Amino acid sequence: MDGIEDGAQPKKKKGMVMTIAAIAIVSVVGAGGGWFLGGMLAPEPLSSDEARVLEEAKATIKAREAAEAAHEAAPAGGEHGDAKKDDKDGLPKASTEANGVLQLDPITTNLSYPTENWIRLELALLFQGKPDVAMAEQIHDDVAAYLRTVSLQQIEGPRGFQYLRDDIQERVDLRSEGRVTNVIFRTFVVQ
Repeated sequence: MDGIEDGAQPKKKKGMVMTIAAIAIVSVVGAGGGWFLGGMLAPEPLSSDEARVLEEAKATIKAREAAEAAHEAAPAGGEHGDAKKDDKDGLPKASTEANGVLQLDPITTNLSYPTENWIRLELALLFQGKPDVAMAEQIHDDVAAYLRTVSLQQIEGPRGFQYLRDDIQERVDLRSEGRVTNVIFRTFVVQ
């Protein structure tokens, strides 16, 4: 009987050693695969030139926003026609409103992927009849929320830009119930 017990003991040890070895091999292969995929999917670090350009762009945006805020906070001047001028490009607001065109505030937001990229979009809406400012604000919010869900790959190239235009036009049509006939892209920047 002692011989049977001695023979069973080495088989159990050999089976346990093989199990531990198999687990160790699978763990090493899994860790190596994770490291490899992580290296492929992770964004490359910015070079010093790219980082400098990015910081300059951020500083420029902050300076523009501060200047716009200071300009909006300034009281109306005494010049004839100041109340009718558009702050952005000097076009008389009365002529654009008479034609049914309403310019939206610029939209600047991050893309969903990669999150370090952002998009700036300036739109104008062509209304049938008199422009509705409250509806335009809702459309502005809808477009801003939509842009936060867009990835860079979706808007690359001419086809991607056309898809973006179509998606925004569809959202505007739904929100305005047909009162907005066209969405005019004034500025489109991705960085």
